[in-house]
Order: sequence, then C-alpha cells, then structure tokens
Amino acid sequence: MRIDLHTHSTASDGTDTPAELVRRAAAAGLDVVALTDHDTTRGHAAALAALPEGLTLVTGAEISCALDGVSLHLLAYLFDPDEPELLRERELVRDDRVPRARAMVAKLRELGVPVEWDQVARIAGDGSVGRPHIATALVELGVVPTVSDAFTPRWIADGGRAHVGKHELDPFTAVRLVKAAGGVAVFAHPAAAKRGRTVPGEAIAALAEAGLDGIEVDHMDHDAAARERLRSLAGGLGLLTTGSSDYHGSRKDIALGAFTTDPEIYGEITRRATGAFPVPGAGGPRV
Repeated sequence: MRIDLHTHSTASDGTDTPAELVRRAAAAGLDVVALTDHDTTRGHAAALAALPEGLTLVTGAEISCALDGVSLHLLAYLFDPDEPELLRERELVRDDRVPRARAMVAKLRELGVPVEWDQVARIAGDGSVGRPHIATALVELGVVPTVSDAFTPRWIADGGRAHVGKHELDPFTAVRLVKAAGGVAVFAHPAAAKRGRTVPGEAIAALAEAGLDGIEVDHMDHDAAARERLRSLAGGLGLLTTGSSDYHGSRKDIALGAFTTDPEIYGEITRRATGAFPVPGAGGPRV
C-alpha cells in the first residue's frame, strides 16, 4: 500500500481543488491520502464526493501552534470536526489569517515591494489566506524566483522583515483537544530548520508525555541525518513515525506520494482514532 498522510488543497494553500487532489492521488497510485488543510476541514466534503474507486481518504487538518515563540504544526487525523472546543480554536486561528496577511502586505509595501492586497486575495481564492499566497505574489512580481525563496529572513520567514505573527495554539492544548475529539496527533516536519527555528527534542518528549501520537519523519524538509535522528527519538519515546509529501499542487515542487507512511503505522493510526474513520472510495482498500 502507498499512503500519503499530508496534503493541501485550495481549501487552504494548495493549488488543486479537493476533488482534483483525490483524483490526482489515485492517478499517482496512492491507496490512501490524507487531506490536511491548514486549520480547516472545509475541503473534506468535496474530496469525499469525488473520491475515486480504490482510494481511501483520511480526513484531517494541520493545526497552527507555537511554543516559546517557535511556530510548529500539528497534523490532526480522524477527529470529530464538530467537537466544539477544537472547532472554536480552529476558527480563531483561521479568522486571524486575513488581518495577518494584510499586515504582511503592508510591511512588504514599506520595504518597496509593489504587492497589492487584491493580488494576494486573488491568489488565495476561496482558500484560507496564508504566507504561501503572499509568496506566490512575490514570485509573480519577480521579487523572488520561487515560493521557497520568499521564506527567508529577508522576506516572510519567521522573524523575517515582513513577517507578522498570528494566533497559534499552545501545542499541549492542541494535543489535548485533538485527543478529546477522538483524533490522532502527529508533529509535522519537526526538524524543518530551513523554515525557521525548531523545537528541541526535550519539547517533543514533553509532548509525547502529554499524548502526542507521532512525528512526521520522512519529509522533503528533512535531510538524511535529520530523519535518522528523528527516527531514533521516536523509538525512544514510543512515538509513531510517518512519511508524507506535504503536497501543495504547483505551489511546491513535490509530487504526491514522494514520501509515504508504512501500512502498519497507518493501521495503528486508524485503530487509535474514534472521532472519524477512513472513507474508502467504492471498493477502496481497508487496513
């Protein structure tokens, strides 16, 4: 089985609609795909409606968190999307995205970049506006050659010249809320140092003690040394290890299924979840 547990659609900052994403996942030979848009589940219904035969959908979200000033993301799988406390916190994060993005546009203009809010809003469309949309605007303007090149201290990386903070959950609270909603919590790309500061292993150990289920190890932003270190850390803490593409469509140069999760790990995730369950397309596989 080929299992990709981290993807994004136009419901947040991907370029494929949810329906396009699941069709492309099937065409890429995936058996299981998770839709994990940032702080929202708005794409789930459309993905489920278009789910092809032979592909199973894992519903989820990537939740924005911060610990001691360091941003981090929590992948939440198979939680009850209507659980009120987690829903309220996701809405607070999502509602902060527009004023934050507007403030970043204002900072960029102060730096001499001729970016307009209407341009960023056009790129975001119906999705939850975020930094990748601003980065795409910078690419369109010729300020940077690629989206990744916008995520530097010169521009919009954490602590960068045009960076603006946002409402983010305490990760210990996020883990508690995800678990209370019947979900499974996995720390996304914990060693992605090129995105900014990362949390130390001691923090991951504390999160594991608080109920964290796993860490994402096989990811495009982790080199071989980081993967080995994370796998060893996970083994010592009894955490699950996942792999995934973090696919964003054409916004990132990464293919669906570029990294995958072991079927036994996927099976354990589904066994732990009680808030929702994987949905197979007609005749789709089950673990």
